[in-house]
Amino acid sequence: MSDGHVYDIVAFGAHPDDVELFAGGTLAKSVARGLRVAIVDLTLGELGTRGTHETRKMESAAAQAILGIEHRENLDLGDGFFDVNELSLQTVIEVLRRLRPRQVLANALSDRHPDHGRGAELVHRAAFLSGLTKIETGQEAWRPQAVYHGIQDHWLDPDFVVDIEGFTEVKAQAIAAYVTQFHGPGTDDSEPMTPISSPEFLEYLKARDMAMGRFAGLKLGEGFQVKRPPAVEGLEFLG
Repeated sequence: MSDGHVYDIVAFGAHPDDVELFAGGTLAKSVARGLRVAIVDLTLGELGTRGTHETRKMESAAAQAILGIEHRENLDLGDGFFDVNELSLQTVIEVLRRLRPRQVLANALSDRHPDHGRGAELVHRAAFLSGLTKIETGQEAWRPQAVYHGIQDHWLDPDFVVDIEGFTEVKAQAIAAYVTQFHGPGTDDSEPMTPISSPEFLEYLKARDMAMGRFAGLKLGEGFQVKRPPAVEGLEFLG
């Protein structure tokens, strides 16, 4: 690891299940290609209508195993109440300097749930600050090469699309691990319905992967946005 990185990709999500929803296929494909991948959940998802933070913890561990993710941790910043402030930035900086990812995935820049856009801003700012040597954490400064933002509930035009053909089944299995959140075997019908607990939501996810793929001339895809355009060595590296 000549560039000093530890993980190739670290994916941050505001809640357990966020990463599976916006990047499950991308992460499964990355693992299959031999990349080291980690997930960091910013909160326990304790304010979710269905389930508890204990069940979310078990579900996220099951999803991690399905995707083949090497490492997962939860920062417990406070579902619904975390903010982009010195304390939360310092927490994420310490994680980035410890995990030393080359690339970072984060929540959508804007979305239905306010935690998503706030989580996106938190991770994006922390990724920059993590490279400043005068911010002292007792660790070596580290700045990821890039931060890529997933696309979640709201349709946003992607800046690029990852081909996930062949990896949608493992993505679906990882999402299904969250039995308290999504419709499927083991669903507790006595719990209140939410926008994501209906069978229609799972069909929407499949349709979105098809739409994202079609957007880029692929069969199936996951779209991402960037604040800073990625650099390429030449046109031959573009699809």
